[in-house]
Order: sequence, then structure tokens, then C-alpha cells
Amino acid sequence: MRRAAVAVATTAMAVSLAACGSAKESDGGSDSSDSAAKKGDDIKVGLLLPENQTARYEKFDKPMIEKKVKELTNNKGEVVYANAKQDASLQNQQVDTMVTNKVDVLIIDAVDYKAIAGSVKKAHDAGIKVVAFDRLAEGPIDAYTSFDNVTVGKTQGEALLKALGDKAKDSQIVMMNGSSTDPNAAQFKEGAHSVLDGKVKIGREYDTKEWKPENANANMQAAISALGKDNIDGVYSANDGMAGGSITALKRAGIKNIPVTGQDAELAGVQRIVTGEQYMSVFKSYPKEAETAAEMAVALAKGESLDSIANDKVDSATTKGVPAVIVPVVSLTQENIKETVIKDGFYTIDEICTDKYKAACDKIGLK
Repeated sequence: MRRAAVAVATTAMAVSLAACGSAKESDGGSDSSDSAAKKGDDIKVGLLLPENQTARYEKFDKPMIEKKVKELTNNKGEVVYANAKQDASLQNQQVDTMVTNKVDVLIIDAVDYKAIAGSVKKAHDAGIKVVAFDRLAEGPIDAYTSFDNVTVGKTQGEALLKALGDKAKDSQIVMMNGSSTDPNAAQFKEGAHSVLDGKVKIGREYDTKEWKPENANANMQAAISALGKDNIDGVYSANDGMAGGSITALKRAGIKNIPVTGQDAELAGVQRIVTGEQYMSVFKSYPKEAETAAEMAVALAKGESLDSIANDKVDSATTKGVPAVIVPVVSLTQENIKETVIKDGFYTIDEICTDKYKAACDKIGLK
């Protein structure tokens, strides 16, 4: 699978970017070579992902990280994998197991960025380096890679305003934000509000528990009941799964042809974009993010500096000056499906344009 060629420049950092000379208030900003013994290619990388409902984790992140670790270690490196299935307590137990098994480094996509802090410290105290992947976990992390999350929210908000056009100022929308336990969700929300506030009326807004489509569906039903089915002109949904749950509720109420945003370029989301049920998604280069996480993990496990990998530094609530790589994003609509998910090898036209969607594909020239 090829890396995404994303041309959109990063305009707003998802986290507070610290200057290279910022004070290092914890071990997160220290040179890894000072504290880790030099190792060869025979390393053990613990990979902890948060859930298996969103397609990206099992379909993209896990195999890409495994592949890159093998490439960087002459096939000698081992990836030990565990999925928390959206259970923060289980993920903490999984970290304990990884520490007991003496992995050399951990890549953690936290279910709950605050709840994981104690486990990150346990790993740190055991001499195990930690890469925060996709979500900026708290605790003494050593590296971080993710997307520009504030810009994701801005991209979604701008797309929604574009879809509403001249009617935006008289329109009322529902905001379906992500889980309150995910720091990314707060950043998506921040970016969206920076674009939408004052430009459109926000009728109802929800923080959706665990990002689950069924919870988004229930929230949307509540919004329809409160606002009336004729008084919803658009939906800001923070990801594709919740967009699907929201669209199901809208269709059941007889609400059609209103713009709905998304994120992650899931296959079902792309197919809804093809049919027009969903207006857009946010396409993110999972290969770039996964490869970066693997590069960071291998370097840390070998006791090498991250200077040649990380071009930014970020601050969490507990750790300052963390070496970071922030990956840019692009808005995915009907107009650029070929130039994004197909060109990048995420999906083939045949995968998108199954019999159910063939007529819609033909209509937009996706052949």
C-alpha cells in the first residue's frame, strides 16, 4: 500500500506545539539514547489498540505497524498485539501484561487518555519507552504521532458550511461529537466550533459515548424529537460510524438530502458519499501515521534519538516537549474519491462500487 500523497498544508496544530527549546518538565522530552541501552534488531514491540469496531484499527493500523517493524529490524522484531475493545480497565491490564512480558517499547492508542496515565508510568518505571499513537495519552510518554485534530474539525465544519451554501445563516444543525474520554474528540469539536459558531445555528449538540453508531442514532432520535424533523438542515458528525448511525435515524424520520460530515474514510462512509447520503469524510494517511509510530518505536527500543524522525514537539497535561509527528488531512467528497482512497490503495473501485452502488458510481463517473 502506498503512502498517501496529501497536499493539504497543516494550518492548526491539534495539540499545543512547543518550541524546540521548551523546558522539559518530564522524561517525555528527554533524549531516549540517554536512558535506553543500545539494542540490535531483536526487539519486542507491544501494540495496544483501543477498539475493533472502527475498521481502521484492524484493517490498516495493525498490519501496517507490523510490516514496518519487520522492515526496520530485518524481520527480527516482534509485535505483540492486544485490543482493548473500548474498555479502559482492560487496556490498563494489557499494559501490565506487556510490562510483565518485558517488551522493549509500547505503542498505545488509549481508550481513555487520562485513565491510561498510571499504566504509562508503570511502563516508564520499568524502563519501557511509550509511543502515544493517534491520541495524546497522559503520563510520561516518549513520543507521539497523530493527525492535526483541530484542522480535522475545521475541515469538517468548512465542508458543512460549503454544502449549506447561502442558506447557512438560516440553517440549524445537530453536532454529533465523539467520546468525552478521547482528547481527539475535544480537538475535533474545537476546530468545528471555530468555523461553525456564528455562521449557523446549533440546535442540539452531543458528546457521544464510546463513539458508538448506536449511541449516535439514539442522540439523533432525541434531536429530531426536540427540534422537529423539518428543522434540521445538516449534521456535523465527528466520524463515519456516527454518521451512519445518525443517517439511519434521519431516514427513519423521513429526513433526506441534508449534508452530513464524517471522518476516517471507512468503506461504508465512502459508499454513502457515492450515493449522496453522506456529504464528506476526512481522509487521513493511516500508512504515514502507522509507519511513523513504528519508526519511533524501533528507534526508542534501540536507544536511538528521534531527532531524524520527529519534526515537532507537543505538550500534554503531564508531559512537556514530547517529540512528535503531526500528519496532515484532506476533505473527501464525491469529487476526489479517485485521487484519495483509490489512488492511495485504500480501496479499489470494485470494492466501493458493488452491485448495490454501481448505478450511483456510474452517475458520478466512478468507473
